[in-house]
Amino acid sequence: MDHPKDIGDRSALAVVLALRDIGYVISVPFGENTRNDLIADDGERLLRVQCKTGRLRHGSVVFRPSSSYAHHASPRVTRQKYGGQIDYFGVYGLDNGGVYLVPIDEVTTTWMAMLRVEPARNGQRKRIRLAAD
Repeated sequence: MDHPKDIGDRSALAVVLALRDIGYVISVPFGENTRNDLIADDGERLLRVQCKTGRLRHGSVVFRPSSSYAHHASPRVTRQKYGGQIDYFGVYGLDNGGVYLVPIDEVTTTWMAMLRVEPARNGQRKRIRLAAD
């Protein structure tokens, strides 16, 4: 079984490679305790990106849009949002190999976010975030 840090590093690398392939220049913040994993530069603006690993569940790539501090001794807060600290989530789908750039403004939850990769079985189309978008 892979260590969670190794899984996260692979996800970040996949996001970096995908962004480089479409023309972004990538910078990585110094140190471990930064709220973003990388800065993507398109020549006109800098985008703060937090990389996340997504898992395929019931036709969607699912990821956690917050940081967990539950493993710390006596944490004051167990989950922390990224609002105002990043511009995008860079999500690597571990099971399907897809890379998705999701604007933070489109993620309204702190527990779990989903990117639909298969049509919903009940035919629902409203309030669904399609991975292809």
